[in-house]
Amino acid sequence: MWWSGTLDNRAARYLRQQLELGGTELYLADAPPLEGSPQLERAEAEAAVQAEPGLLSGAEPAVRMPATAPAFRGDPPQAGDLPRRRAGAPPSQSHTEPSMSKWKKDAPAIPGPGLSVVPPDPGLLGDEVSRVESMDALGEMIRSCRKCRLCEGRTNTVPGEGNAAARLMCVGEGPGAKEDETGRPFVGAAGQLLDQILAAIECPRESVYIANIVKCRPPQNRKPLPDEAAACLPYLHRQIALVRPKVLVALGSTAAEWLLGVRKSLGELRGKVHRYAGIPLVVTYHPAALLRNPNWKKPTWDDVRIARQLLGD
Repeated sequence: MWWSGTLDNRAARYLRQQLELGGTELYLADAPPLEGSPQLERAEAEAAVQAEPGLLSGAEPAVRMPATAPAFRGDPPQAGDLPRRRAGAPPSQSHTEPSMSKWKKDAPAIPGPGLSVVPPDPGLLGDEVSRVESMDALGEMIRSCRKCRLCEGRTNTVPGEGNAAARLMCVGEGPGAKEDETGRPFVGAAGQLLDQILAAIECPRESVYIANIVKCRPPQNRKPLPDEAAACLPYLHRQIALVRPKVLVALGSTAAEWLLGVRKSLGELRGKVHRYAGIPLVVTYHPAALLRNPNWKKPTWDDVRIARQLLGD
């Protein structure tokens, strides 16, 4: 900016204001207006309009700026202009922050440790079971099994299904009518609820391995007898060894008792992180129990979110 001659205080203040608005050069049609003159008052009012866009409308600027003058507040952005932000405002971010998964909201803290068990040595499971190296081969062995009385009333054996390299493995009690009919675990009403639970923690069924303590349906869906569970348990131990999941979930008291080798109530076993061969094991309600008593859905939701946290991202 340049100027020749003497400016009174108000004219000098006016020119400084224009410079602060972004002008590098200022052109005045005539000599600067004198202090107290109507021309100066009008010029100052028009300058205020430029400084606060939208305050008034329709006023003509008293100052003509060159066409190459940089943009300032109130002008539309021009190509090559640097973005301006309000003083004290945080810098804008060019990316969108990822939203938090719904299951994480108000998720319970991971509880303290519970029981820690070591499964039987593979050599003690019997030569045939310990030598099996694939889920398909183990499934064929289970289909021909006649080690307990449950084989007498079965339509199909239900070995298990899912991702053979799953990070999460769920273990239930035994097949029901629908499972016996199809040869697949958890396909009845309880299975549909389990699918919803798994989807809610972002572990779709196809990513999980699902099995049971016994592989044949007990009559009238009764609880497996000790000798029946003991006959089937080597198959489950081998399934866990083949899958090598990161987290186990025991669905119901029967699964929890046989995996942990204890006789305790579900209330005593829930709310802890147990260990099966070093694998974190979380105990929760069986989905069939939730169909009978919906009040158990909230604690189940907490349990599965603990398991999901143990999986990590």
